[in-house]
Amino acid sequence: QVQLVESGGGLVQPGGSLRLSCAASGRIFSSASMGWYRQAAGVQRDMVATISSSVSTNYADSVKGRFTISRDNAKNTVYLQMNSLKPEDTAVYYCKLENRLGSLIISYWGQGTQVTVSS
Repeated sequence: QVQLVESGGGLVQPGGSLRLSCAASGRIFSSASMGWYRQAAGVQRDMVATISSSVSTNYADSVKGRFTISRDNAKNTVYLQMNSLKPEDTAVYYCKLENRLGSLIISYWGQGTQVTVSS
């Protein structure tokens, strides 16, 4: 079992910055990938950024050049640095971890942290 605890959300003005953290604990495979997803009210949950065990990253087009995902394997923690925030970035942000064993993928989600961008 894996537990994920997010932190760092809050209220920020347009153009501001926030840094989200997600600390993982439990049985984490060395091949695990991690990522951030977000869900605004009334819409589906979408991928924001992912980072593989080899530190390969992938970003949604809407956040490229503004958001940066990183991970600290020693701390089992993934970060999302969010700069130049826009009102449309307002959402609940969820951390996801995928344990991978061959073709088997087991996914875990955090409880979510609210990010609100408003003046």
